[in-house]
Amino acid sequence: MIDLSSLLSRQNPDGGWPYSRGSSWTEPTVYALLALSASGEGDAHVVYRGLQWLRIAQRSDGGWSPGQSVDESTWVTALVLLLPDAMLARFNTRSALRRLLAQTGRESTWTLRLRSMLISGRVDPRSPDGWPWFPDTAAWVTPTALGVLALRKTGRRNPSREIQDRIQQGQEFLISRMCADGGWNHGSSKALGYDGPSYPETTGLALLALKGVPENRLVKSIGRAEQHLAVCRSLEAASWLEMGLLAHGRPSEAGTIPLNRALTTQELAVAVVAQEARRGRKILDD
Repeated sequence: MIDLSSLLSRQNPDGGWPYSRGSSWTEPTVYALLALSASGEGDAHVVYRGLQWLRIAQRSDGGWSPGQSVDESTWVTALVLLLPDAMLARFNTRSALRRLLAQTGRESTWTLRLRSMLISGRVDPRSPDGWPWFPDTAAWVTPTALGVLALRKTGRRNPSREIQDRIQQGQEFLISRMCADGGWNHGSSKALGYDGPSYPETTGLALLALKGVPENRLVKSIGRAEQHLAVCRSLEAASWLEMGLLAHGRPSEAGTIPLNRALTTQELAVAVVAQEARRGRKILDD
């Protein structure tokens, strides 16, 4: 069982959380709040201060940047939208949703396809819309998976055609980036003409986002996730793998990763979320 005391003790005076120590950042702050919500523990004042930090950090365009030193809304906007509705009530979620829906990978834009046509003399088929880490860059697996999860959560309250279409596009993007071994790495399934290997954390996260996709399209992926988990020595990666497998009805043994080193805020928080998911409290998947 993961002890929350270490997570609570890391909260900064400004209300946010650092990756390990030092300045507060959006990513560890959101994961810490998700862990506290999933576990049902943590002082209400701790949660309030964390939400206040995020409220102040929301940008005028509706999104969030990774931290105060970054002057642009990025992929972490999707991460914030994964928070429970009661927490999101403190933010302008409508503008955050508009921001998320407006983002797409550069490779699927009309201008890049036109450029490709002028260079190659042919029009490439439109790539499914994924999400980039930063605006106007290529889409990657992790931000796309988080975008799908955020819209799936939002879509339960607002099942609009636009949201459902974008979820489907995001899932098709993930399937198109599947590695030959059935898992996922950060982006490209090939490098220099060779098949690239998959990584455990991205494989687990992608599977979580692909809940609802017919099982016959994911048989190899589920098998690869189980192989990764059997040898995984990273607490965070094992946590994503467990949640990804649970999303497809494949429960695994409780975490066996030794906690014999200093863990980052994110590692601790994701492990708590996975721990609660095993107990039936699937905060990222309900």
